[in-house]
Amino acid sequence: MTTKLILLIDSEPHTREVLEACLSDLGGWNVQSVASAQAGLESIVLEPPDAILLNMFMPGMNGMSYVQRLHAYPQSRSIPVILLTTKAHGFTPQQLEQMGVIKAIATPFDPLILTDTVTQALKQGDLIRTLTPEDFLTPKDFKIQPLD
Repeated sequence: MTTKLILLIDSEPHTREVLEACLSDLGGWNVQSVASAQAGLESIVLEPPDAILLNMFMPGMNGMSYVQRLHAYPQSRSIPVILLTTKAHGFTPQQLEQMGVIKAIATPFDPLILTDTVTQALKQGDLIRTLTPEDFLTPKDFKIQPLD
């Protein structure tokens, strides 16, 4: 089995350093670390990651703009995205799903919760990549029986 690649996008150098250490030392993953959302978009072309850990609030392009641009490309929609934000508790699971995000982690973060969340995201990403269009129900799959 190959080691998973996590794309870490955060504008703060110290935060990137701490996150990278947690991801590589505790999680055992390879980490590609970039300082901007734009650099994150560019790096995906070169080497698509297995998951993305993204700071919500950055100069230039913020986290939500990044996710919208990321999901504009069908081949990147199966990459799980995790947000890092001080406002993580303000999001409902439905809001995260609408944004195209798997989970939001509060900062400051617990390294064990971080690695557990990334592990779950990687499993979900693996599952999504194994699905085919035939795995999804469409309106044609429902047969409505007339009432007597």
